[in-house]
Amino acid sequence: MGTPRPLSAVRDLLTREAAGGLVLMAAAAAALIVANTGLAGAYADALHAKLGPMSLRHAINDGLMAVFFLLVGLEIKREVRDGRLRTWPDRALPGIAALGGMVVPALVYLALNAGTGTARGWAIPAATDIAFALGVLALLGRRVPVSLKIFLSAVAIVDDLGAVIVIALFYTGGLDLPMLGCAALTLALLAGLNRAGVVRLAPYLLLGLVLWVFVLRSGIHATVAGVLLALTIPIRTGRARATSPLHRLEHALNPVVAFAIVPAFGFANAGVRLVGHPPAALVDPVTLGVALGLVLGKPLGVFASLWLAIRAGLARRPPGAAWGQVFGVAVLCGIGFTMSLFIGGLAFADAAHETAVKLGVLAGSLLSGLLGAAILLRARGPERRAGAAPEG
Repeated sequence: MGTPRPLSAVRDLLTREAAGGLVLMAAAAAALIVANTGLAGAYADALHAKLGPMSLRHAINDGLMAVFFLLVGLEIKREVRDGRLRTWPDRALPGIAALGGMVVPALVYLALNAGTGTARGWAIPAATDIAFALGVLALLGRRVPVSLKIFLSAVAIVDDLGAVIVIALFYTGGLDLPMLGCAALTLALLAGLNRAGVVRLAPYLLLGLVLWVFVLRSGIHATVAGVLLALTIPIRTGRARATSPLHRLEHALNPVVAFAIVPAFGFANAGVRLVGHPPAALVDPVTLGVALGLVLGKPLGVFASLWLAIRAGLARRPPGAAWGQVFGVAVLCGIGFTMSLFIGGLAFADAAHETAVKLGVLAGSLLSGLLGAAILLRARGPERRAGAAPEG
């Protein structure tokens, strides 16, 4: 049985994620400023500049974001083997909440887009941006119990796993079977390295690059290669954690992803012109579907599924958290910035729908952040019985 991670390590993780969220907010704000000033032309030209066979934006979305998904895969594997999702009781509450938080926003979107070509964007409001959400929580300080911050992080990790599955199953183009076969062979070689006990990271990373190329050419979105690579990286638990290849790689990638890759993605994808649109653009079914899916669907799905699971005895409420605080965090789950923009780019390639997605994501995420923060500022913690020891 592995030794539990010290609370300081958990606090360090949350602090790092929150700081990354604040940097992402700044990058998104900068993109909006640039896109709505005289720099808009230069901004668009830079994103379409060629870097070999890819544009700069394509290189960020398909190349750098593969590293982001590699980190997502590492976090999922670590949490399942050595963290907050290690046992079935640990997985129950965030798993049920994440499932409800993906299904209900999708239904809200489909209610406004059913029977049209835009129904393809159903998964856009189904994702939670953990860095952005924790950035908002960081601004609230001690008003939010640590247990709820950990819960939000766990929900977002399960949510990310769901998003990866959705991308692989529903946002894949025509398959190139030879390339897919080469990708499968490369993945088998990576699994063989793991089974052989190889702990040096270099062979995994070199084969991971090969895997990315094959997956890119196979028709499956290239970022899926990052998650597949992560699943083959060896992990050690307990006292051997410090020398674990997975922990070492995750530790190395975390600051790069949080402070460089995700802000670069945000800057490259959040730039949307806010003026000059016809009034109809604000009530476009895609814009409304995304915005309402995030603002209404996410908190309803997360909170209702969580409440039902706790009432049914399938899980327990996060310790030290009142229902009002739980609802506030459920509202923050409607911040879907990074993953929502990413899925939106896969769902729609035309400029009109791309703009509608961005307007919906920005409006929904902003409203979710403001409403969630307001609820948490007003929410009171659970009352303690006289003489009861304070919760740590």
